[in-house]
Amino acid sequence: MISEGDYVIFFYGKKKWLTKVEKGKKIHTHIGIINVDNIIGKPYGISLETNKGKIVYALKPTIYDFIMKMDRLTQIVYPKDLGYIVARTGLSSGDKVIEIGTGSGALTTFLASIVKPTGHVYTYDINEEFVSIARKNITKVGLEEYVTFNIKDVRDIYDIRDADLIIVDLAEPWTVIDFVKRALKESKMMVSICPTMNQAERLSKELKKGFIDIECDEILVREIEAREGMTRPVFRMVAHTAYLVFARRLYDDSR
Repeated sequence: MISEGDYVIFFYGKKKWLTKVEKGKKIHTHIGIINVDNIIGKPYGISLETNKGKIVYALKPTIYDFIMKMDRLTQIVYPKDLGYIVARTGLSSGDKVIEIGTGSGALTTFLASIVKPTGHVYTYDINEEFVSIARKNITKVGLEEYVTFNIKDVRDIYDIRDADLIIVDLAEPWTVIDFVKRALKESKMMVSICPTMNQAERLSKELKKGFIDIECDEILVREIEAREGMTRPVFRMVAHTAYLVFARRLYDDSR
């Protein structure tokens, strides 16, 4: 049952409103006022009517919903890329992940949801404002116990070892390759989020020193409007968001 303090997604058509359930709360929308009181003690999936007579549905939010609705100061890593990162790297529960470049915490949130309950995400960023927002976003989802936030430059850190996955989301990812070599387990993967081809090109060149299975991918998602006798692709799509550069670390006996 929906309780005060829970989060819900109010759904109408393709419009969604993510909100925390609080007594006396009202959400003003273009389809009328949604009275949050009306769903307390009711099951997820229930429908309710706005003051304009429109029917909305109260749904339990997924990680996808939290990510797409989270507060942000930076461009987030989109779900289409998140899913491929997990599939390509083989990330699983219990893994130790290092994230370089916390940003608004979208990727951090998704990683934590995968590695829990015995794994952990250690995320690093030098921007205190970004970390503050990311911490709030993680807490909203209830995953804060699986994430450690660090306001540090990883290039100054030498005592981290045995990471199962390292993810780099920096403008110059090649500058942290030495850290990745020190911190990542042999045969495990790193992935870099590169918005431009120039970044992906230079990084791929640098990764040839100590890495193998180097691959650069771009994920595109095109929604299909499925209607009987009129099915077709929608006119807008989530096209380029980033190039994903993957690589496996080779064994190094000088490590």
